[in-house]
Amino acid sequence: MENGADAVYLGGQLFNARRYAANFGPEEMARAVEYAHIRGVNLYVAVNILIKDTELEEAARYLVSLYELGVDGIIVQDLGLASLARRLVTGLPLHGSTQMTVHNAEGAEYLARLGFERVVLARELSLAEVEEIHRRVPIQLEFFVHGALCFSYSGQCLMSSLIGGRSGNRGMCAQPCRLEYMLVDGQGQPAMDVEKTGNYLLSPRDLNMSEHLPELAGAGVRSFKVEGRMKRPEYVATVIRIYRQVIDRWWAGRGAGSPEDLVSGREKLVSEPPAQVM
Repeated sequence: MENGADAVYLGGQLFNARRYAANFGPEEMARAVEYAHIRGVNLYVAVNILIKDTELEEAARYLVSLYELGVDGIIVQDLGLASLARRLVTGLPLHGSTQMTVHNAEGAEYLARLGFERVVLARELSLAEVEEIHRRVPIQLEFFVHGALCFSYSGQCLMSSLIGGRSGNRGMCAQPCRLEYMLVDGQGQPAMDVEKTGNYLLSPRDLNMSEHLPELAGAGVRSFKVEGRMKRPEYVATVIRIYRQVIDRWWAGRGAGSPEDLVSGREKLVSEPPAQVM
């Protein structure tokens, strides 16, 4: 918040995709909401795992507690939980998690009909596809612009659960994609040049969209999402500060390119307010 975020998303101690993180307890959550609202910052809570039938009663109590705390919205993956929220806490805004893998206008339209205010789009979309969704569907669009990438579509990976019994859809991903692997042929011989490819075959480089923010905003994205959970505070502060500077300088009409060179003449301004950073 001190480095320019318009909104912050975090996880409570229940039903979030970072079960092993030092998540927020009820008292910490209440202090976080107060801290954010005093500064005019929205606070969203990730309730973004698949919910078991046996957990619905506990999930219902959790949703009510979040609503009573005054959080500004919840980020969900489970459609059953979304339906429960719409009936139980009608005033609590719903955001579709990127783990819903919404990758076309039909998916976004479906969430809009269910009462979602915002959808965090799948990270695999092209700029033209984002623009098409914005043109056809009256729903707020959010897009990840910085942080770790999952090898699978929008985090829909079952590798951790298959080889270790820890499901990413339940907040327990062991990140086996971050390990070293060797590609071999039918005879067990190396089928690649390690000097060129390295050993981390399933681990993509981190996402960095700082040079493409004007294009994303022009395509209809209204909120830029920076991955900060389980990151050091110094990392989060530095990244948010840079993105805040890029957006503000671009919006002021001086253009915005890379963090090293914030002046570029190729971007066109859009007529709507600049996107949020969260």
